[in-house]
Amino acid sequence: MTAPVRADPPGLTQGAGVRARRRPGPHRRDHLVGWLLVVPALGYFLVFLLYPALSALYYSFTDWNLRSAAGWVGLANYTDLLFDDVKYPHFWKSVRVTLQYTLIAVPLTMVSALAQALLVNAVRRGANLFRLLLFLPVVTAEAAVGAIWRWLYDPQYGLINSVLGLFGIPGQNWLNTPELVIPALAFIAAWQCGISMIIYLAGLKGIPGAIREAAVIDGAGPWQRFWRVTVPMLRPTTFYLMVTGVIAALQVFGLVYVIFSGSGRSVTGGPEQSGLSYVLHLYLFAFRYDAMGAACAMSFILLVFIMIITALQFRFVKQEAA
Repeated sequence: MTAPVRADPPGLTQGAGVRARRRPGPHRRDHLVGWLLVVPALGYFLVFLLYPALSALYYSFTDWNLRSAAGWVGLANYTDLLFDDVKYPHFWKSVRVTLQYTLIAVPLTMVSALAQALLVNAVRRGANLFRLLLFLPVVTAEAAVGAIWRWLYDPQYGLINSVLGLFGIPGQNWLNTPELVIPALAFIAAWQCGISMIIYLAGLKGIPGAIREAAVIDGAGPWQRFWRVTVPMLRPTTFYLMVTGVIAALQVFGLVYVIFSGSGRSVTGGPEQSGLSYVLHLYLFAFRYDAMGAACAMSFILLVFIMIITALQFRFVKQEAA
């Protein structure tokens, strides 16, 4: 018994059927369009991010001064940075300065951002104007910010000392007193908390009104509602801002560079290197001391340190809202 032979539909030859099956369908076209949209971002990542990072990793194992050929030295740059206080006398100083700045600037910035967000959230009219004004320090050029704050901190003509004098408080030489340099820089960071303020404001808008109403019905006052409702509900936002704030603080550079490079001063990080941040020290090695290999090694030491700090935060800090 033979199987029946299926005849092709009228007008459709075998070759035409093959061509019809090979014709690209809508899913294949969508796939192609997707790749075309991804290619620019992928090219940017490969050319401007991945390739420089891999090059820096290679040069971190070399002795290179940007002018002559790089010579392979293996792990010498890493071991000298970590253990040779004679060759790199200010390496650990820059680490301590950066950690001190981070411990002061990050909490101060978060407190300032939350306070501003609470005030803006309570405003019924003109909230957009206040958001704009509080966000302006973020979009202001760092050169302008540095020039403004150098004047504000000026020991003779600065506005801050003038205001303190109105209350009978003696003025301070903020940027030339080693003990005051880091708090002064941290205060500038708290002033530039516009991004954190906007994120906190979004978190406040996301708190269900029913929870607040239930707290009011239970007799909770404003302070109790803040500590028992607002703060726990903002825990995911606070965690995000803490992680990103620590990463940004560990990489502080532009502000310190501008503050301590004006008026013909050499960039050393202020008196007794009290403002010598880690990335500023890295910049000096790369472009002032002709030690690009050591600077690349410093960058990867910082990368590993940031990864460790971030992993510890994810491990030990609560992230979920109460």
